[in-house]
Amino acid sequence: MSGVVGELARAGDALARPTLRLLDGKWGAFRVAVLRSAFSRDQRSIQVDALHTQVDTYLGEMLGEGIEVPASESGRVLCNAWVKNQWLFRDNAPDGSLVYSLTSSSLEALDLIQNLSRDRALVSESRLTMILDTVRRWATEASADPQDRVDRLNAQIRELEVERDRIAGGGGVAAASEDRMLDGYANLMDLIGQLPSDFKRVEESMLDMHRQILRDLRDEERVVGEVLDEYLESQDRLLRTTPEGRAFDGAFELLRDAELMNELRENIQVLLGHPAAEALDGRDVTELRGTVTVIRQGTRDVLDQRHRLSKTLKEHIVNNDPLAERELERVLRGIQRELMTWMETAGPRSMVDVDLLPPVAKIGHLREKMYDPAAAAPPPPLRQADDDIPAPPSVEELRAAGGPSLEQMRAALIDALMESGVATAAQVFNALPTDLRRPVEILGLLHILSGLDDSSIADGTTEEFRAIRPDGHRRTFLAPTALLSSHHAERLAAAADEGITDA
Repeated sequence: MSGVVGELARAGDALARPTLRLLDGKWGAFRVAVLRSAFSRDQRSIQVDALHTQVDTYLGEMLGEGIEVPASESGRVLCNAWVKNQWLFRDNAPDGSLVYSLTSSSLEALDLIQNLSRDRALVSESRLTMILDTVRRWATEASADPQDRVDRLNAQIRELEVERDRIAGGGGVAAASEDRMLDGYANLMDLIGQLPSDFKRVEESMLDMHRQILRDLRDEERVVGEVLDEYLESQDRLLRTTPEGRAFDGAFELLRDAELMNELRENIQVLLGHPAAEALDGRDVTELRGTVTVIRQGTRDVLDQRHRLSKTLKEHIVNNDPLAERELERVLRGIQRELMTWMETAGPRSMVDVDLLPPVAKIGHLREKMYDPAAAAPPPPLRQADDDIPAPPSVEELRAAGGPSLEQMRAALIDALMESGVATAAQVFNALPTDLRRPVEILGLLHILSGLDDSSIADGTTEEFRAIRPDGHRRTFLAPTALLSSHHAERLAAAADEGITDA
């Protein structure tokens, strides 16, 4: 057998991965252009609404240039489709907002496009030297024979001593040529470009572990101790046996060594100080300068994901009551389990009809209480209360509680003005008899004066009306000053003779 069947299966599995599906098809270049324009090393996540608007802008720019784009597709629809195809990841940011970020498959595809777009030799001295140095270093680490390791270390020491003595004896030191440096830059950027996808794979593995543990806790088919043991075992297996886990573990050890991080940062500055660095693209220079940031950010994202997983386990252990086996709790957990299963295949606008309340039970009328003869008895007869009847009010009391005495007020006003000639309304009122100085009589006086169109009302000034209640209490009221004369008395008298109530 030639093994072609097995190769066909492996090729089919590789082509079915999201990495190659992103590059495949009519819109592969469109997807790569949009994702590379939206995301970068500095812009690792974008808010959901912002990315929808950004993709709409890209669509408009391409249409303006006559470039064919997916028809009848908006930024929201495209982003939702990319999430479903595992090219975008949608999650909550630390501030609670919903954000998009690239998956490890998308990062691998974009790195592949980036590498293919660079002009470089596939086989070079720097690359072979890097391979030889790496093989030599790991061969030393792999050797379990103490004498063999000592021999290897002595050989390296002799090589370094010879080079040191040559330089110390006046030997020349020539900087690497531009071609050699450019090739070294390309090899270095290849290695650095693989870091984000490696970190993202660790983060996604943590997320899958998180979902599996939540599913196990909701099912309650196993005790919490078994779930914790599996979590610790899976975490150790992830960091020790998978390539991305080993990369993260090495990066984490690197972050703990401050001197090594400073050395890395200084060496990158030396590399960028070479004249050959001027030929690099601005994006490549940014990637080289951000190497330490990429390592720190990738490690921080993985640690944050692991912290969320540990927090979920802690909250479940603290809040879980092993004795709470009520029927309602089991029903709710079953509903939540079915909902999570439905969400794995449901689209963004899928709907399901859910009855918020159960249907009303159809039962006959139930008597709420038995017949009570006392409830049907007539009320007792009313008691005679002739002795408790109060004395009826007199006419004077009713009059004192009634409205203003317009006729008496008009007559008193005419007499006062005829006698004095000129006076204000308050002066006339304050000189009236007690029975005409009730507070309500002020309203009657103002009502009478409202018919005098030529009455002199002073602007901004008031005067006091000292009223007397029927019970003898005195009250003072303020009203606009109104200057009256005998002319007004004549008008009031003429109106009274004609039977007009308002002058």
